[in-house]
Amino acid sequence: MTITCNLYTNGQWHDAEGHATFTRDNPLTRERASVASAASLADARRCAAAAGAAFPRWRDTVPAERRRLLLEAAEEMLRREAKFIAAMAAETGATAHWAGFNVHLAADILREAAALTTQIEGQVIPSNVPGNLALGIRQGAGVVLGMATWNAPLILATRAIATPLACGNTVILKGAELSPATQGLIIDALAAAGFPAGVVNYLTCAPADAPALVESLIAHPAVRRINFTGSTPVGRIIARTCGEHLKPAVLELGGKAPLLVLDDADLEQAAAGAIFGAFANAGQICMSTERIIVDVTVAEAFVAQLARRAAALPASLLGPVVDMKTVTRCNALIEDALAKGARLLAGGLSDSPQMRATLLDGVTREMRIWHEESFGPVKSIIRVKDEAEALAVANESEYGLSSAIYSRDSARAWNLAQNLQTGICHINGPTVHDEAQMPFGGCKSSGYGRFGGRAGIAEFTELRWITLQTVPRELPF
Repeated sequence: MTITCNLYTNGQWHDAEGHATFTRDNPLTRERASVASAASLADARRCAAAAGAAFPRWRDTVPAERRRLLLEAAEEMLRREAKFIAAMAAETGATAHWAGFNVHLAADILREAAALTTQIEGQVIPSNVPGNLALGIRQGAGVVLGMATWNAPLILATRAIATPLACGNTVILKGAELSPATQGLIIDALAAAGFPAGVVNYLTCAPADAPALVESLIAHPAVRRINFTGSTPVGRIIARTCGEHLKPAVLELGGKAPLLVLDDADLEQAAAGAIFGAFANAGQICMSTERIIVDVTVAEAFVAQLARRAAALPASLLGPVVDMKTVTRCNALIEDALAKGARLLAGGLSDSPQMRATLLDGVTREMRIWHEESFGPVKSIIRVKDEAEALAVANESEYGLSSAIYSRDSARAWNLAQNLQTGICHINGPTVHDEAQMPFGGCKSSGYGRFGGRAGIAEFTELRWITLQTVPRELPF
C-alpha cells in the first residue's frame, strides 16, 4: 500500500502549490512506498511566515502548558507505533526492531523535552553600578528549522524539534526525501496532541528542489536557528549558508567511529560490542563502529570471535541498505581494500540492498576504507602494536563523533578517553548508544553544537542581558 503525505502549515494539512508531488520506492521490493507533497519556494515562505507569526504567543505560553503538550505528543506517538514501523519498513527497509526502537526513543525525547520546560534558567549578575539589577535570561529565539536524515528518521527528526519547542520556539521540520511519510507521522502525532496553529510545521520537497528550498528558509528573517543531521558534505553547505545569514546552527554530521580493544580487554564483551555497533541497521548509523582497532597481542583471539559472530548474523537482523548507491559504494570499498592486501573475514560483495555483514582485516592507510565512511555493513579491522598507536590511529580520522574503548582497567581507559578527539566515548560499551538527556554531538568534520538535555537549552534559546535600575543612576553628563 502506498502512503501519502502532505505539507502541514499553520495547523492545516494541505497540498503543495500546483499539487506537485514526488515518490519514494521501497529499497528491497522497488514498489512505490510513498507519495509526498513537493513544496515550492512559495510554500516554504508561507510556512516560515506562519511559524514566525505564531512565535510570540508560543514563547509566552506558560511552561506547564508546553510540558503538557509535549507529554501528550509522546503518548500520541506511541499510539502510532504500528504505523511508524510500517512506514519505516516501506520507505527505508528498516527492520521492526530498529523501527520500534526509533518510536520509543523518540517518545522519550519528547518526554525529556517536556521536563526541560521549567529548567530554562537565567542568573542575577553582580553589577558595579549602584542599584543596577542585572539579569541574564534565556528566551525562545524565534523559528527553528530542523532537518534530519532517513536512517533513524523518528529519533533524529523528533530531536530536531523537541527541545526547540520546549524552549518556546516555533518549528519547521523539513522532512528527508527518503522518509517523508515516516517523518510526517511525527507531525501527525504533535498535531493530535493539540499544539496551536503555526507552532509545528512540516515541509517536504523533491530532491532536486531541496538546495534552493533550504537556502530560502535559512535566509527567511523569521528563522533564527537551524539544526541539521546528515552527511558532512551537505552539512558544509548548510554551515556556509548559515554563516552568510549570521544564523547559529547545530550540525551532527558523518562519523568514522573507532572502537579500541586494548590488550587487557574482555574479548567476548568487546566482540559483542563491536558487532552490535558495526552492524545495527546495516551499519547505517552516524555512530556506527567503522574502525575496529585491536592490540596485536590479543588480535588473533579477538578477530576469530568477531568473524564467527559476523558470519552468524541473519539478514533479517541487519535489514537492507537504503539503496543501490550504498551497495555500489560499499562494493568499491571492498574491492579496493582486497586489491591492496586486506583479508576478507566475513561477508563480501553484494548485488542487492540485502548486504551481508562484512569484515576486512589488515586494513592500511593506502586503502580507501581507512579514510572514507562506509555508512553500510562493511567494517575495518586495524591491528596496532600498543595503546599509543591505537590512540594515534583513532585520532587520525577527520571525523570525531563517537568512539569506544574496551579495557578491564577503567582508570587506563578513562585516561585514554580524555585524549580521543570525539564528542562521545563509551568505555566497555558500543559506539552506538543514545539517550534523550545526554549532550549528543561531535567535533572536527562530525559537526558542532549539542542536542539533548540541558545542553540543548543553550543551543535553542537567546541569552539576553536585561537591567533594572532600582535607584536613580548618576551619569557623567
